[in-house]
Amino acid sequence: MRNGGDVVVETLTALGVSHVFGIPGQNALALFDAIRRSDLRFISSRVENNSAFGADGYSRVTGEVGVLFLSTGPGALTALGALQEAYATGVPVLVIASQVPRSGMGLRRGMLHQLDDQKASAVNVTKSVATARHAAEIPSLIADAYALALSAPAGPTWVEIPQDVLLEPTSVPPVAALSAAPSHRAARPELIEEAVTLLNSAERPVILAGGGVRRSPGGPDTLRALAEKLGAPVVSTVGGKGAIPFDHPLSAASWIEDRYTTELLENADVLLAVGTAMGEVTSNYFTFAPRGRLVHVDAEARVLEANHPALAIHADAATAMRALTERVHARDTGAGAAQAAELRKAVQDRLAGQDLTTELELMSDLRAAVPAPTHTFWDMTIAGYWAWSAWDPQDGAFHSAQGAGGLGFAFPAALAAAIATGDRTFAVSGDGGAMYSIAELATARQHDANVTWLIVDDGGYGILREYMTAEFGEATATELARPDFAALAASFGIPAHTATTDNIGDVVAATFETDGPAVVVLPALLHMFAPTHHPESEPTPHLTKE
Repeated sequence: MRNGGDVVVETLTALGVSHVFGIPGQNALALFDAIRRSDLRFISSRVENNSAFGADGYSRVTGEVGVLFLSTGPGALTALGALQEAYATGVPVLVIASQVPRSGMGLRRGMLHQLDDQKASAVNVTKSVATARHAAEIPSLIADAYALALSAPAGPTWVEIPQDVLLEPTSVPPVAALSAAPSHRAARPELIEEAVTLLNSAERPVILAGGGVRRSPGGPDTLRALAEKLGAPVVSTVGGKGAIPFDHPLSAASWIEDRYTTELLENADVLLAVGTAMGEVTSNYFTFAPRGRLVHVDAEARVLEANHPALAIHADAATAMRALTERVHARDTGAGAAQAAELRKAVQDRLAGQDLTTELELMSDLRAAVPAPTHTFWDMTIAGYWAWSAWDPQDGAFHSAQGAGGLGFAFPAALAAAIATGDRTFAVSGDGGAMYSIAELATARQHDANVTWLIVDDGGYGILREYMTAEFGEATATELARPDFAALAASFGIPAHTATTDNIGDVVAATFETDGPAVVVLPALLHMFAPTHHPESEPTPHLTKE
């Protein structure tokens, strides 16, 4: 007979889900057995946190909800760090977590994996939590959670189901069709009119495009239309990188940590910030101080005016920008394009005055080696911080863990994206971050994923080494024993290459001519650029431990 596990799988299938990520566990076995009777493709990993990063990466490249099956207690708790990244960045993930049998919930009966309140652990990293206590509740609870995960601001949702509900035979009719349409909040008309008035009177309008622009349906196209009509230069945040092509005349790129970019944003008489919290990194570590009017559009009400007074518009990014584009006056793009070009030249001139030849050539060589359509994934490591500013996504997309700032994102996310699309993806980690996801080499081999993983090995948590040495004269607890990464990858049956800064481009490029996973190890000590032209100012820190 069909059971609650079948109802879950039927519900997901009716919603259009094709892939599920996770690791089997005792309380969740009925979920996994039900997959056997379905067309769902299950992608296993070796650590639940990496399964969650995989669901995140899958969602980023497909635009679909990443579905994650978690077992009770340790399995569920292990995934929370990765769910924080999806929550902070606005990535739709649906968690189906098992629970102990109903007879043990809320009690201390000594059941294996039992928690006092499992849902409470997920509250900080999800948009919603729910428990299905009967099989009949499963379809509607999952459909609601699925729609909420996609609704701006997107993010993870959590449905947990007790073991006995999953196992028990059920008379619930097979789930054939479900409606789970996400909502997209429209801006209030009077706020749009006020924003239009400000923008039409602006002499130096600037747009700051965040990750919400990329994630909003039609967001990038709408951004481009609005920027061209306003003639305004566009600065991209790290999350917004790629919302407007770097080769567009109005693109001021994404050198968000360079003070020249901060000053461009500050000097705008009207700054239109869309789909961004204007948080720590975007504000150049809270040094940004606007001199003009700020119009702030975001689907997450809590970020509006959180850091600066603004005309706050609580709305989906594309919906609001479309309304603005219809009403603002068209103007020549020459001045805005000149501002963008001037900014980019100023940044490059500053970099040329620093001892950064190794870093600049590395970024250039990698960009030349990685095909233009490639999805790239970057861990919290010095090469990743360079990519925040320097990497041009071209025809692909840029993905980073800057939302929450945890380690270990790049490889499992890139791995899942490669499995989903069949195309080769590119992941970059440091040696410290690589150890968080090293077990997924087994997953890469098991699924023969077309993924290239670059590990930049500097023998420790490089950025913390820099900060501690600068602050205290020497570093503590930053040096790491680590494996021979190339030999370790080879032990999994994965081709591995050790490169130098002179041949890294050729080595990486060659992996894109092969099938299956590949690892490239680059022993190198990289340094960050100084972000300010004020000689008395100190470089500002990043949010990481590598």
